[in-house]
Amino acid sequence: MELGACFRGLNFNQTTPYCIPSDQHSIKFWRPCNNYASTALFHARRSFCCRATVKGNNSSVEAVEKVKTVSADYSQDVELSSLTALCPLDGRYWTKVKELSPFTSEFGLIRFRVLVEIKWLLKLSQIPEVPEVPRFSEEAESFLQELIDGFSLDDALEVKNIEKVTNHDVKAVEYFLKQRCLSHLEIAQVLEFFHFACTSEDINNLAHALMLKEVLNKVILPVMDKLITAISNMATANACIPMLSRTHGQPASPTTLGKEMAIFAYRLSRERRNISQVEILGKFAGAVGNYNAHLAAYPNVNWPRVAEEFVTSLGISFNPYVPQIEPHDYMAKLFHSIIQFNNILVDFDRDVWGYISLGYFKQITKAGEIGSSTMPHKVNPIDFENSEGNLGMANGGLSHLSTKLPISRWQRDLTDSTVLRNMGVGLGHSLLAYKSALQGIAKLQVNEASLIEDLDQTWEVLAEPIQTVMRRYGVPEPYEKLKELTRGRAVTKERIREFIEGLDIPFEAKKGLLNLTPHTYVGAAVELAKNVDRSMSLVNGARIL
Repeated sequence: MELGACFRGLNFNQTTPYCIPSDQHSIKFWRPCNNYASTALFHARRSFCCRATVKGNNSSVEAVEKVKTVSADYSQDVELSSLTALCPLDGRYWTKVKELSPFTSEFGLIRFRVLVEIKWLLKLSQIPEVPEVPRFSEEAESFLQELIDGFSLDDALEVKNIEKVTNHDVKAVEYFLKQRCLSHLEIAQVLEFFHFACTSEDINNLAHALMLKEVLNKVILPVMDKLITAISNMATANACIPMLSRTHGQPASPTTLGKEMAIFAYRLSRERRNISQVEILGKFAGAVGNYNAHLAAYPNVNWPRVAEEFVTSLGISFNPYVPQIEPHDYMAKLFHSIIQFNNILVDFDRDVWGYISLGYFKQITKAGEIGSSTMPHKVNPIDFENSEGNLGMANGGLSHLSTKLPISRWQRDLTDSTVLRNMGVGLGHSLLAYKSALQGIAKLQVNEASLIEDLDQTWEVLAEPIQTVMRRYGVPEPYEKLKELTRGRAVTKERIREFIEGLDIPFEAKKGLLNLTPHTYVGAAVELAKNVDRSMSLVNGARIL
């Protein structure tokens, strides 16, 4: 019988069955099986002897253990730390992703909710048709602004304590603000206009929009820019270094190391631009998007115009046609764009990993670091592997967000609520991956000797230019002749030159072919690599709309 199983059916001399976790043999870890043990019964029998017979193949073992006093609600709860966090982003990798915390954490969500609630009250005070909320004095506006600017972890904890009573996170924010403003005589007169005509989604959708806007502008896009710049620098620095291409893993027409890096810099810059151009949307139209409550209270106010003014004042574009929620289509587009950026980076990580394996790059070592626990000579490409793995984790989460969020039953269901709390997970793994790739790039050192050696051994790559020139001058069956010369045979410099000398083509054409080597047959690769900065659409410091 496995230790992890319940001792049902065994010969207990007490009736309370127990579960023993398979990895915990100490008696102090025994606890009642939730499926069968009555808490009351367990308390009544806190200390007893338990006898069980475990039968095996024709033999039996009789075991008697004394169960020491335990608590029915015993748990192994421990204080949250980097060692006990369930998610490695909050544990092992915290120092690399913690700059996301002010935006995508529970604290960040509450802080943005507070901002939206206060800004809405201020907006109401500016509407002449709402005389019950007169224009605030400068001092009152400063008081409200300080609630936003000075919002702290202690404030967030106070909101969470209120939520324990309300069991409603947005209502807890409203009550928190009412409590804080009771002491201010002017604002205390209009406390009931906090959350006026709002559904929770009016607050939440703008809070999430602000979260995304801020985290992209202040964290994600700047790191993307650093990564693109680092790869672009690799392109220009290595523009003239020839390298053997490998289509299908086989020797192919030469290129330059710089031009291959330029490809990734250009691809990433295009996708980064797409991300920055996603229009972040917000709504503020009440319970089902029709301003029902607004018009019931103040029928003479142009509420759609007020809502648009309010949303755009937060730096967010206005969505006029909504159910209860903002439908999240822009989020799907945004996350899909980030997924594509990440896919391109996976391609980069794998290519660089392969170049390291071929010896094209060496990795700068750091004193004290260990590559393998058993093979002292190894320097593993762990940064690119870490980057690739985390990009996979990121894309898995972001993909679910992209496909789930635009779907909501009728005017609203709550499936998006819990999913939206995980935006920081996909963004966190992305950020970690970008930083790992940057760390790996910083360790790379080009091994020109290895690049030269590969080219010296692959003269067969000149079959392409030779047969192409032969076509120009009407030599029959050029492809077939080069195929016979090169396929499955060792091709040397001498054999190539001998073949060229025997061609019936103009002298200048023959001279040009004789001057070609695997090192010089790189086409326009050098120029392409050198010009990558002008070709890229990256604008450093551009902010998301």
